Amino acid sequence: MSSPQTVLARRVIAENRKPLIWLGAGLVVNVLVYAFGVYPLSQRVANVTAARELAAARLEHRQASDAVTGKDRAVTELATFYQDVLPKDLSVARRITHLRLAQLARMHGLRYGRASSEPVLNKDSKLVQLRTEVTLGGSYAGVRAFLHSLETAPEFVVIDNVALTESSDAGERVELALASSTYFRSTQR
Repeated sequence: MSSPQTVLARRVIAENRKPLIWLGAGLVVNVLVYAFGVYPLSQRVANVTAARELAAARLEHRQASDAVTGKDRAVTELATFYQDVLPKDLSVARRITHLRLAQLARMHGLRYGRASSEPVLNKDSKLVQLRTEVTLGGSYAGVRAFLHSLETAPEFVVIDNVALTESSDAGERVELALASSTYFRSTQR
């Protein structure tokens, strides 16, 4: 004998057969769409996201490696600059600023006038600046050639200021007041 619940269930199924078939078909369609459409797409999205995260991580790693390499290269280049480019001490710096400037002036037909220099120690730096002021007289072409030679010279000299004026001497057409600097490592630190 059937229980009253079983009888009721059969009656409900019999009376609502078409809607139940449509619901069952809809459930089967939903499962198929999920199995063959939604789930594979979600896996692709997860893979694309993982690939992007991997690419971002690789880029970040490369940038960090480049930063370390760049820092190492900068330290090496700075050591080379200190050792090979900058003057070793005050006497070498004076030779560059006085002797070399006098040689360049003579080479370009300029009169080497007054020259003075002063070492300046900056408390926040390991370098001492040797400021030099020189006056030269001669032709404009000679001054131009002198400045070009100074700028392209292998010695490390920074041109701080250039003042060109008309000379009061009859034989010289222009007078150049040149302020330049070079640097060397301080031995006090």
